[in-house]
Order: sequence, then structure tokens, then C-alpha cells
Amino acid sequence: MLAGINDLRRKAGLVPLKASSTLGAAAFEQSASMAQHGFFAHDSYGGSPFWKRVAARYAIGAGSWSVGENLVFRSPQLNAQTALQLWLQSPEHRSNMLSPVWREVGLGAVHVASAPGVYEGRAVTILTADFGVRH
Repeated sequence: MLAGINDLRRKAGLVPLKASSTLGAAAFEQSASMAQHGFFAHDSYGGSPFWKRVAARYAIGAGSWSVGENLVFRSPQLNAQTALQLWLQSPEHRSNMLSPVWREVGLGAVHVASAPGVYEGRAVTILTADFGVRH
């Protein structure tokens, strides 16, 4: 997934993103929460905006920071190529991937055999990408 995003960025004349374990942990937390609780949204399960969830890990010690997020799910499976294609078809998601502001990205994917709520008990793969920059 990271290679695919960075390939798109290079073709657009942008610097590649570095993998961030901090952003990756926040992304994985969101994907796992969505699978467990049966929702699909940027806001956390408790209703907190996504940037607060990400900032709780990412903004520590930073003078300034900014974050963005892409989400995608597919039933039963999702691969990197399909996720990239879906995001490229969405102006907001495409803009996030190709923003010159971002310097790092964290990716978190989960697959569950049966997810509740909006997933209607189906097998699903959920991917969260958290983009960020710190100064």
C-alpha cells in the first residue's frame, strides 16, 4: 500500500511518504474499532473526531502538526490495488494521497470473518490510512 501511494506521489512530482509507526498504530486502532463495533466513519466509536484520536499519539512533542485520513472497506476482501483505485475515484481521498503537505503515513488494516452493524455479519477487510506532518 505504501509503495502504491508513493508511486502515485512520485508520478505527481511529490516527495514519497515515510512509514510512521505512531500513525500506523492510530490507523490500526480505528480499523479494529470499526470492525468490532460495526461502524464506518472517521470519528471514533465514542464520537470523538478522528484528529483527536490521531493527535493523542502523533502530536506529542510537536510544535505544530496536521493530519488527514482515508478509509475504505470491501467485503469479503480488499487488496492494495483496489484500495488505491477506489481512493483515486474519490476527489477527497485522491487529494489526501496527493497532498504536498504530508510527510508520513500510517496504515492499519484488519480482516474479520463476520463484522456486525453496517457490515451485516459479512467478512470484511477495513483499511485506514492516517497522513501527517509535524514541525
